[in-house]
Amino acid sequence: MQISINANRCEPSPMRKFHPYALAAEKKGKKIYHLNIGQPDLPTPKAYFEAVRSFDERTLAYAESPGMPVLVDAIRGYYSKLGVDLAPEDVLVTTGGSEALLLTCLSILDPYTEVIIPEPYYPNYTTFVHAAGGVIRALPTNPWEGYRYAKRERIESLITKNTRAILITNPGNPTGVVLDEQEMRMIADIAKEHNLFLICDEVYREFCYDDKFGVPTMARFRDIDENLVIIDSVSKRFSACGARVGCVVTRNQELQAALLKFCQSRLSVATIDQIGASALYSVDQDFFRVCKAEYQRRRDTVISKLRKIPGVVVEEPMGAFYVMASLPVDDADKFQYWLLEHFDYRGDTVMFAPGAPFYETPGKGVNEVRIAYVLKQEDLERAMDALAMGISQYQRLVMKVKPVAVD
Repeated sequence: MQISINANRCEPSPMRKFHPYALAAEKKGKKIYHLNIGQPDLPTPKAYFEAVRSFDERTLAYAESPGMPVLVDAIRGYYSKLGVDLAPEDVLVTTGGSEALLLTCLSILDPYTEVIIPEPYYPNYTTFVHAAGGVIRALPTNPWEGYRYAKRERIESLITKNTRAILITNPGNPTGVVLDEQEMRMIADIAKEHNLFLICDEVYREFCYDDKFGVPTMARFRDIDENLVIIDSVSKRFSACGARVGCVVTRNQELQAALLKFCQSRLSVATIDQIGASALYSVDQDFFRVCKAEYQRRRDTVISKLRKIPGVVVEEPMGAFYVMASLPVDDADKFQYWLLEHFDYRGDTVMFAPGAPFYETPGKGVNEVRIAYVLKQEDLERAMDALAMGISQYQRLVMKVKPVAVD
């Protein structure tokens, strides 16, 4: 028997692969601060649970393959507030943003065709592209430039006869980079001029910490209707990751027809989750203001703590709730294993996502990490103190170098 080539090209999730070591550490009595997964701890709006409790149909039936009208209309209403008018056929409901990305890749890629993605990027993009037989063409960035990538010459230099799409996350995961309007317009122009799909993962849209960015969405550029594919989700926006409800938004009806074939083959997204998700879109705008203010406070705490650790290179993220940082260690993967197996600081240790899997380019990101600042203030402070002490001890005990003292 043989496993497929595409499956073997995929790698384990860097956010989840240390789970067995974490369980072993907890059995030893260690307190682990999980900064490895973007699971918000802010309360999910009560509207979701109230809608689910109110469901009183006698039979829990299949929903429509493209999505229940009540949810499609709620999504359209949300976009209308952003100044974007959508027809019902422009929205296709998926099982989370992950399925939206996977089905998009399956619909636009053939074997060995290429997708340009700025690196570092969300590692599951690799799985989605490889599952479709595609190839990632990495657009390099680095921490010393703040991971910015919106340079026309850099992007166009990667376009070949095999290029099908450009895939960006805005605001960025893992970097927190937010594109300004000129940068968005330039990337839209490139996609249009080269007849490429432009896939925009906008699931962190509300979390921009500088008002000059507004609420970014490529959907405002109507001249790229045929090129544009928006990936969206309720997971991060409403602190509802467990609902597993996302959507693909595109006015390209040929692509919508292709996507629908896959949606029909998986029948439907869970009925109850769609009902709950539709209610989420009714929440007051104050919900987003409170969430953004809390994440900004947490960001400031993490950045302040990281900048006190000698040898760390980090730029202040402008959006989402992640920060990518270069640590003064030889290998972040090895360092994470050591933190779980051999270290604690007053009973505490910490988990992050090692950086190498966020890159396509071999050898890059080896000493980088992604930190998700999704814990309450007190826990974040303790986690960052443990990380600082862990770096110091790791340098002395494993790397055999004399560390700079940590305050």
